[in-house]
Amino acid sequence: MINPVYSASPDRYENGMKYRRSGKSGIMLPEISLGLWQNFGDTAPLARSREMLLHAFDNGICHFDLANNYGPSYGSAEATFGQVMQKDLAPYRDELFISTKAGYDMWPGPYGNLGSRKYLFSSLDQSLKRMKCNYVDVFYSHRFDPDTPLEETMQALVDIVRSGKALYAGISNYPHEAAATAYRYLADHDVPCLLHQVKYSMFHRNPETEGILQQAKEAGSGLIAFSPLAQGLLTDRYLNGIPQDSRAARDFSLKKDSITDEMLDKIRALNDIAAQRGQTLAQMALAWDLKDDLVTSVIVGASSVRQLDDNLKAIRNTEFSAEELELINKITETR
Repeated sequence: MINPVYSASPDRYENGMKYRRSGKSGIMLPEISLGLWQNFGDTAPLARSREMLLHAFDNGICHFDLANNYGPSYGSAEATFGQVMQKDLAPYRDELFISTKAGYDMWPGPYGNLGSRKYLFSSLDQSLKRMKCNYVDVFYSHRFDPDTPLEETMQALVDIVRSGKALYAGISNYPHEAAATAYRYLADHDVPCLLHQVKYSMFHRNPETEGILQQAKEAGSGLIAFSPLAQGLLTDRYLNGIPQDSRAARDFSLKKDSITDEMLDKIRALNDIAAQRGQTLAQMALAWDLKDDLVTSVIVGASSVRQLDDNLKAIRNTEFSAEELELINKITETR
């Protein structure tokens, strides 16, 4: 059977998606963005990846988040996206907000990792070829490299934007002090930081405790959260222990020894609050990230259209009472 020619849903912006301004920029991002970290590499069926990408766009998700080494294998998520871009999404390029990154291990040798100008330029050129794109909307320095002068990394971002290969610059996983320097450098060179991408969830509060959230707002940058479900901990997957087909069972990205009895008690207590709100635990976790204006968007992964639809329901209720927030804080506090 031949796949029919894709035509985007005419209701894609009336399906309930909400959009938030990224810092002081002109960019509006969907409250939920789709990340291709896992489930979109060459180990996943192309037909399923295509179905999820097109379904996301049909439901108002216009932001797709990638990185050079997303897969598995490295580069394969971008290649998958490129196939769907070329076949289906090319007519809608101006409606899409596409991001990619470089900073972690990508290829062997001294020039395929970290924060040098050479690595960032080379990686982006490769990413654009894989994704069948002439440019990305935002290009991130994926992590702070303490051994490369920050000025070199930031100037590379400035020059990438000025080259037209990216419309905006972003940083990801930067500690507070390095982020402050990055914000200043980019602003001083008339390429203000559009987004800081950080790991943020009810179980990972570092952006709060380290002042990263407030810092981004004061710098005029948006903040986009990844891993809002704490690698699956903030879902119903672990309410009754560790399923055999889970990430924890594979000891991949979520370690089995992190699923302690104390952790399970916390998950169950949070699940009870979610049930009282009429949400699943995953939906409440996403809503919690979006509870105020400090977060522009949350990045979700998905292994099926059904899972994506479940996540989209989170934006129906992102309001929390003071009592709910107090109880969540008490449950999730680290002793």
